[in-house]
Amino acid sequence: MSAAAEPLAEFSFEAEVVHWRGPSPYFFAPLPAQVAAEVRRLARAASYGWGVIPVDARIGEVDFTTSLFPRQETYYLPLKDVVRRKANVTAGDVVSAEMTVRLGRR
Repeated sequence: MSAAAEPLAEFSFEAEVVHWRGPSPYFFAPLPAQVAAEVRRLARAASYGWGVIPVDARIGEVDFTTSLFPRQETYYLPLKDVVRRKANVTAGDVVSAEMTVRLGRR
C-alpha cells in the first residue's frame, strides 16, 4: 500500500463474481449489503470523485489496487483480467476478499 494512501477501514467478505456485459464487459465482486453500508459511510472521506473509492484488495493470494464503483445499492469491486487469471476465478465463482479502503487522493 502506498505510504501516501491513509487506510480508513478494513473488510473481509465473500461475494459471487458477476460478469457485466455492458458496452465495456467487465467482472466484479459486489460487496455484501453490510460492507456496502460501512463503505457508504466512509465515501465522503474516501472518494476522489464520481463516487469511486480507492481500495487495496486481495483475493486468494492475489493482491491488487483498484477503485470501488457505486452500483445498484452496493459497490462493485472490479476484477481485472490479470487478477482473475492469477486467482483462477470467473463469473459465478464465490470469492473470499480482503479489502482496505484508502483515503482518496485529491
